[in-house]
Amino acid sequence: MLDNKGVEKVRISKLLSEQGLCSRREADQYIEQGLVTVDGEVITELGSRAYPHQKIELKKEAKLAQNARVTVILNKPVGFISHFDEDKEYQPAASLITPDNFYRTHLDGPRSPRFNTRGLAPAGRLDIDSSGLLVLTQDGRIAKLLIGENSPIEKEYLVRVEGTLSDTGLATLRHGLSLDDIELKPAKVSWQNEDQLRFVLREGRKRQIRRMCEMVGLSVIGLKRIRIGQIPLGNLPVGQWRYLKENEKF
Repeated sequence: MLDNKGVEKVRISKLLSEQGLCSRREADQYIEQGLVTVDGEVITELGSRAYPHQKIELKKEAKLAQNARVTVILNKPVGFISHFDEDKEYQPAASLITPDNFYRTHLDGPRSPRFNTRGLAPAGRLDIDSSGLLVLTQDGRIAKLLIGENSPIEKEYLVRVEGTLSDTGLATLRHGLSLDDIELKPAKVSWQNEDQLRFVLREGRKRQIRRMCEMVGLSVIGLKRIRIGQIPLGNLPVGQWRYLKENEKF
């Protein structure tokens, strides 16, 4: 259906996701629960559509549910995979989110941390041979921000390499490579020291940095993610985790 300007209606779940209010899956749940309004009218039917110019809002109950969801920062060790393994061949990083592995500081006090891991899922990948900062979240807004196709969030890595890299090869790493017939976005790449490169990317294709290095004659012997957006890994010990604080934003 078109309006008088020729604009077509769009699924409300898609509009909510595009506006950064929640993920599409969460939007469907809120619609079923009667927690979404369009121009003030409650919508309860899945698949409902609206015009992009209409006012689409989440009710107070949905916003409270979102605020109760947690996001954690984990320093993933080598040997753990980011996602759940159906074949149970490898240990998922989420298995490390236990009370014993909670990183306690003097600001946390003596009490045990609140603990609710239901629906906690990795927002992005970090392969089994890599270590460092991994975000796991119950919040679809954060997942979309970090792993959406056009995510603006930078990811920073320290990459230990073997081999010889010319100035031309360094320039090629910064921009000029394609993976799977898709041109990569420009990257910031510089020498950290004589055998370690610093990469800053705005995308995360499968084993991207390792494959990029191979294409210019380098072998990766160590890879660690140290920052996602404005959140650094900091001094979080390997294998331990902490909550994302209320005042921290990616």
